[in-house]
Amino acid sequence: MEEYMLPCVHKKIFGIDCFGCGTQRALMLILQGDFVAAFKMFPAIYTTILFFIIVFLHFIDKKRNYNKMLIFLAIFNATVMIISYFYKYSFLLTN
Repeated sequence: MEEYMLPCVHKKIFGIDCFGCGTQRALMLILQGDFVAAFKMFPAIYTTILFFIIVFLHFIDKKRNYNKMLIFLAIFNATVMIISYFYKYSFLLTN
């Protein structure tokens, strides 16, 4: 399955990871049952999955309004991605 993963265009062009690098590998680790390694690979994987579940519910369940929850989760997910990105690079630069 790993040979079918999409390459990161940002990493190929600029030589550094983007904010979403590790998402596919973390998802594969979750599917294999390695939840801790998935979090270490991409800390925002669980907030990303939750966000997409709510997006799916938003399109399926028209009776409820998920707009506020989607906005909150989008901001929260972006915050987790940015913090983990800068943490990873600050950790790599100090070692």
